[in-house]
Amino acid sequence: MRSFDPRQILFENRQILVVYKPAGTAVQSGSVGQMDLEHQLLGYLAMKSSGRSIPYLAVVHRLDQPVEGIVLFTKTKEAAAACSAQLQNGTMKKEYLAVVQPSPEKKEAPLDDYLLRERGSNSSKVVRRGTAGAKKASLSYRVLEENDRGQALLRIQLMTGRHHQIRVQLSHAGMPIVGDRKYGTAEAAAIRKEAGRTGGRGLALCAASLTFRDPETGRTETIAISPKGEAFAGFRQVTG
Repeated sequence: MRSFDPRQILFENRQILVVYKPAGTAVQSGSVGQMDLEHQLLGYLAMKSSGRSIPYLAVVHRLDQPVEGIVLFTKTKEAAAACSAQLQNGTMKKEYLAVVQPSPEKKEAPLDDYLLRERGSNSSKVVRRGTAGAKKASLSYRVLEENDRGQALLRIQLMTGRHHQIRVQLSHAGMPIVGDRKYGTAEAAAIRKEAGRTGGRGLALCAASLTFRDPETGRTETIAISPKGEAFAGFRQVTG
């Protein structure tokens, strides 16, 4: 069972806790015998307070279990309300890095789709506008770098937060994320096989930057990291 490493903390004050989530760790509700990030942090906060009180902890946004990157928690109800409001009104900015294959023809573009979540298969799909239960999904991407294996490093700005949104939209646009077993295409897998490598064992998607207004100080904070995933190795601009 993986324990929490304090080095995963990226930012902390009396109200806010921003941490790095490794790929493969669930934010909440991990499988039996697997500690999720929420409970790891509750244990960390309980140790800091020497068990004098039960810590308050709320997750403001989540990442899928295969995705690595930045997650914001709050330590007070007031901060939870303030940060949730930022998420809803769009003032909280989230950017991702992803490695896709093949490289897109358009090097910069917005993507707007309607997604329908299928809970039975824990998946989402692009559907026609007006489909019952569908929600609009919007993002924009920019190619930062390409390699000689036909892969591209993308910086993605997320405007909405839908289930599996980035993975579904990029796959629908013909540029699935490397290592995506759920939404990757057979054609992309064949290209990687021909190139002699998988491009990394895990999903090449990282929540790499988060900008928010600190409820305690009123300052705008931007937290950024470099991805650790194997598929990002070799790209020079993973911090760009």
